[in-house]
Amino acid sequence: MALSCCCSNAALKRYLLLLAQENCEFRGPEIKSLLSLFGGHFTKHQDVHEKSPFWILNISSEEMARELMKRTVCAKSIFELWGFGKSTEELLQSLQSHSLEKMVPYLQPNSTYKINIHTFNKTLTQKEKIKRIDDLEFLPFKGKVNLQNAQHIFYILEDYGPDPNNPPEAPLQIYFGRWIADGQRELINSYSVKKRHFIGNTSMDAGLSFIMANHARVKPNDVVFDPFVGTGGLLVSCAHFGAYVCGTEIDYNTVHGLGKASRKNQKWRGPDENIRANLRQYGLEKYYLDVLVSDASKPIWRKGALFDAIITDPPYGIRESTKKTGTQKDIIKTEPFPESHVPVQLNYHLSDIFSDLLNFAAKFLVTGGRLVYWLPVYTPDYTEEVVPRHPCLKLISNCEQMLSSHTSRRLITMEKVKEFEDKDQYAHLEDGQYLPYKGHNSFREKYFSGVTKRIAREERARNEEANTRDYISPVRQEDV
Repeated sequence: MALSCCCSNAALKRYLLLLAQENCEFRGPEIKSLLSLFGGHFTKHQDVHEKSPFWILNISSEEMARELMKRTVCAKSIFELWGFGKSTEELLQSLQSHSLEKMVPYLQPNSTYKINIHTFNKTLTQKEKIKRIDDLEFLPFKGKVNLQNAQHIFYILEDYGPDPNNPPEAPLQIYFGRWIADGQRELINSYSVKKRHFIGNTSMDAGLSFIMANHARVKPNDVVFDPFVGTGGLLVSCAHFGAYVCGTEIDYNTVHGLGKASRKNQKWRGPDENIRANLRQYGLEKYYLDVLVSDASKPIWRKGALFDAIITDPPYGIRESTKKTGTQKDIIKTEPFPESHVPVQLNYHLSDIFSDLLNFAAKFLVTGGRLVYWLPVYTPDYTEEVVPRHPCLKLISNCEQMLSSHTSRRLITMEKVKEFEDKDQYAHLEDGQYLPYKGHNSFREKYFSGVTKRIAREERARNEEANTRDYISPVRQEDV
């Protein structure tokens, strides 16, 4: 997949991006969002298999390439591309046509270098690796080889297709380039939830948290808001990129770190298990503004553009309940509720959560700011029409993460393109009824119906196996 990054007033240079093979659907939107953050953008040209980890980009400068790698968690490395081809012969021809003037600064006698080999879906022997390096002897390397601490590192990268069990004899594509920088893959481990001081039942995976921050184009000194903050995992990833973070959460105990712990072998939360402590753990406390105990369905903010980005993972009603505050006026009087009773919480339907969230983003985001959130879907019923829309927000990307055979969640990224007007408040209604995404209200029932059906299938299979054993007669000694 070749990507063309168009940047004005600058000559474009060709780079090779080596991508990680997880969260594949999120890779393109992340790279596209980050390039737009740094002043560029790209278009796709399909010329390799879809699962290929190798993308060719045209970027205006090496500095932009380095800035990209300081942010991305979907890419492993980036290289200045000197040549590529479908065979060794094509690669050599491509290298011979590459500008010698661009090569010379890295081939000087007073420099050191080494050549590494990276293969996708095939392992080469040491003899095969040496053969590939020897094929490059025509390149005018004048420096000394240093395998431990080389000034310039070059790579031969080979793509053997999408099937690791049946790789072809020869690679589908071969690349050669100069290593520029690595991505931020180490953040996934260093910010792992397993090492997090304060966690909950639904704490967001570290890798996905950073992907969400990148989709939102979070940058230093931004103000980022999470209306369903939970234990603050999304605040941590945004603060890592230099943004000031805040949010709201309806659960008093979660905000103040009280009550039962979610960690195994721990009954109650400790005295310093809270959201602020999570940011302190990573040296990010200076970016923590505050988290308020508040109901997301009833915004407490003054009208105006307050936030550069809104990033959130709303509750789905599976492991965390969907609740909002209310009074007696909001419910039908029934016998169990005496006249003096005021319920603390009411059900908060998913369709209401999404319509309120989009309206909130339209009101309080700066123009050009982004809303990034997760949308749970029942896969058999999913169509693009069920994704909530708003006249003030433009859909940027829609990426799927499978949860089970029948459910998934989609990472929705939207950008504010116009100022909010009063008429936009009810744009999601049609004759007083919710538009197609009202079907999300039954997500919980469909989710558990799928679980129930799976358990029933497994139970039937076990019974059939037991019945089969019962029908097999044991062999008697006299029959032998």
